Amino acid sequence: MTTFTRRQTLGLGAAALVSGILAGRLPVNAAETDTLTIAFNVNLPSFDPTVGASAVNPTIQAIYRSIFSQFIGQKTDLSFEPGILTDWGWNEDKTKVWMDVREGVTWHDGSPLTPEDVVWSLERAANPETGNPIQFVWSTIGNFSVDGNKVTADVLRFEPTLFMWMAFLTGYVMPKAYYEKVGAAGFEEAPIGSGPYMVEDYEGNAFLKLKAYPGYYGEKPAFDTVIFKFVPDTTSRVAEIESGSSDVTLEIPYEEYDRLIAKPGLSGVAEPVSDIGMIFLNNIDVMNDKNVRLAANYAINKQAIIDRLLSGYGVPLDTLEAPEYSAFDPDIKIPYDPDLAVKLLAESGYSTDNPVKFTIQTTRGLKPKDYEMIQAIVGMWRKVGIEADIEVYEIAKHYELRAADQLAPAAFYNWGNAIGDPTTSTGFAMFGPSPHSVWNTDDLDEMIGPLWGEMDEEKRIEGWKAVSKYIAEQGYVIPLLQYVQPIVFKDTLTVEPNLSGALQPTLIAPK
Repeated sequence: MTTFTRRQTLGLGAAALVSGILAGRLPVNAAETDTLTIAFNVNLPSFDPTVGASAVNPTIQAIYRSIFSQFIGQKTDLSFEPGILTDWGWNEDKTKVWMDVREGVTWHDGSPLTPEDVVWSLERAANPETGNPIQFVWSTIGNFSVDGNKVTADVLRFEPTLFMWMAFLTGYVMPKAYYEKVGAAGFEEAPIGSGPYMVEDYEGNAFLKLKAYPGYYGEKPAFDTVIFKFVPDTTSRVAEIESGSSDVTLEIPYEEYDRLIAKPGLSGVAEPVSDIGMIFLNNIDVMNDKNVRLAANYAINKQAIIDRLLSGYGVPLDTLEAPEYSAFDPDIKIPYDPDLAVKLLAESGYSTDNPVKFTIQTTRGLKPKDYEMIQAIVGMWRKVGIEADIEVYEIAKHYELRAADQLAPAAFYNWGNAIGDPTTSTGFAMFGPSPHSVWNTDDLDEMIGPLWGEMDEEKRIEGWKAVSKYIAEQGYVIPLLQYVQPIVFKDTLTVEPNLSGALQPTLIAPK
């Protein structure tokens, strides 16, 4: 494996990287051959898809799903399909789980994938010492047994989303014998999986080159070689696709998306993904006043923000459930009604002459127009009697403050939920004991608490819809919009959009 120093890599510039120093080593006009080149928006910090911060980065799942197989597969509409498990479920009283392991699967070194790999992967994920960030889910089953290709386990605590997580973050089957032989460091040096592609070449902060695995159990991918160029800078990604150095790119400004897809030789797709933009409200200071909370909701013209700032790319939301989520309720509405906002504020003694004041926190540049959206919202609030000061911080600071329950009275955030379940949206965001929540009131916790272990699925979903309705009536959070993901590609390709937002190479093919 050829390597370059960090100084050499940084000195090249993202757009010139492959077309310059790597010219001749990696194909440029890849779509004309059997090679696909993707200008990707994040780097790959680790190859292990089950531990560390990168394991819960939704964007990197496009790479992980290319190399590794998940316990359960997921279609582009978020519905589930067989993966390494061909069938799965609970027994009648939900005290046990069972899983049928696919036969005939091999690792990239040619060795067979066995039920023992599945058990080892689940036990490793459940062990808090291994650092799996979703350990609290995996630890709900244990005492595994294997009979042929069937794995069974005891339910230690009923978790209704267990099998959903098997198609989500950290839900990957790992090679027991190989990992135990080479260790964590050796695995990072030479990772193997059982997915459609195997690692051929890698340069940190520069590129990842994958080759199709001929022994893959699933459908043969359209391209024999896939190159992920790591190009975090949006301007450089635009240059990559416009110059023809890359075949596909994503997450560029919407105005650039519109400009590029109008150019000869380029095409694009921009469809809603499972990420939503929302404003956390913290039950401190003025946010304990229901009139203030509701006024802050009613004063926001979400459609105007989407039209004017996001070039029309976005779907306004009134709950933390996107339309594709299982507990979405279209009947819950929070209308744009500035007159009602003025009336509610007046009832609490506030007006444009005597505005209610608080701080709102936001990132700047993490998502398209995040800061500009908050600027627009602050302007809308000012017209009804709300004066908000904007505090900009990095996303890492948001996580730190949220975990410590120290967010400002209002804080903008982008929430992802690729399994579309209410527990991983409304639940984690609004349940007081959750490490992701800053709203802590007994009334809401008493509604949410019993739903975590509800075994009747219909009753569970209806319960979450009732929670969403109550949250809207009380104004406990401010939902804004469902994001649209822009993808630009050469018009010699077809790209199937993925509702999860994962731009997987297997979803791309020549026309």
